[in-house]
Amino acid sequence: MKNRVMSFKIGIVLLAALMLVLSGCSSSGNSGKTSEAGTNGSGSGTEEKASDTGTAGKGIANPRVAFVYIGPPGDGGWTFQHDQGKKYMEEKLGIKADSVENVPESADAERIITELAQNHDIIFTTSFGYGDFTLNVAKKFPNVVFEHTAGYKTADNMSTYFGKNWEASYLSGIAAGKMTKKNVLGYVGAFPIPEVIYNINAYTLGAQSVNPDVKVNVVWTNTWYDPTTERQAAVSLLDKGADVLMAYQDSPATLQAAAERGAFAGGNDSDMNKYAPDNYITNPIWNWGPYYAEVVQAVKDGTWKSQQYMGDMKGGMVDIAPMGAKVPDDVKKLVEDAKQQILEGKLDVFNGPISDQSGAVKVEQGKAMTLDEILNTNWFVKGVEGTIPK
Repeated sequence: MKNRVMSFKIGIVLLAALMLVLSGCSSSGNSGKTSEAGTNGSGSGTEEKASDTGTAGKGIANPRVAFVYIGPPGDGGWTFQHDQGKKYMEEKLGIKADSVENVPESADAERIITELAQNHDIIFTTSFGYGDFTLNVAKKFPNVVFEHTAGYKTADNMSTYFGKNWEASYLSGIAAGKMTKKNVLGYVGAFPIPEVIYNINAYTLGAQSVNPDVKVNVVWTNTWYDPTTERQAAVSLLDKGADVLMAYQDSPATLQAAAERGAFAGGNDSDMNKYAPDNYITNPIWNWGPYYAEVVQAVKDGTWKSQQYMGDMKGGMVDIAPMGAKVPDDVKKLVEDAKQQILEGKLDVFNGPISDQSGAVKVEQGKAMTLDEILNTNWFVKGVEGTIPK
């Protein structure tokens, strides 16, 4: 899902790189409502929303594919994982895809997507902030299939896709709740948008499920990929007494800052164990490859249809990274048992009773948050210490 609203400057280097990419192409918030839809094996939902795509996706033997990235594949997190998904698709289908990285969520994005649409059949735009720009271009190129990560706007030739990463955030919280000695956890949040907020809530609820006394301090960075800013935020949380950190960011900077101070931490999006193996706990990870492969195959077969796709842990789009070496076996078992309950449909992360920071009941006993309510979350659960800027 990722609700991306950061603004990178492309500069001369990116423009030159873009020209090279395009020269070779001719030869080759508010998250809103999302239904659990899909014809892909990588998810567990049934198709609830589909529409005729007009001339797009009607069968192309050798579709030309492009990806638009918010950051560099070397970020070690979000873009790295999308790039791994691209490589999986390429190997699976024998198709070489193009990609443009460090594309800001601005008018530059629309320009780049427009240029790609002139000589590609399928375009994946991998950040929430590309939504309106993707839709604008989709209206101009009805013969091109557009797939937008984490968004909620669709068209006959444009789908959205994301996953229930809050399931993995809950499991990460269980591990953190058991690993803390001070009952103070720190969380580095990117932007105060529903996607980040509901993951912080899930993380907190997971920690509280094994440690009712735990508190979660939140600091906002207002950036997705800025390791220096992220590191500063992590250090500020450590200075406040947190001994376990988690981050909803695109780099391993939080984990590395924690390691320098002898604290435990997790990352986000990808397995970040290698960046600080002695201090790593775990974190949510994405597996985009099967979805990318199935979308491209559907275009090849002429079976692609517009949808709002929501994957989950059971379907494999979302998972939790292997536990770090210093995580005790009893903690690993707690997490594994909870994961099994999620896979079996016995554990709903947002099942009531759940109260907000003020103590007001937001989800009553015996009820669970709907998907729409989750994707529009704008409040913190009780136990989170921090504010949500307007």
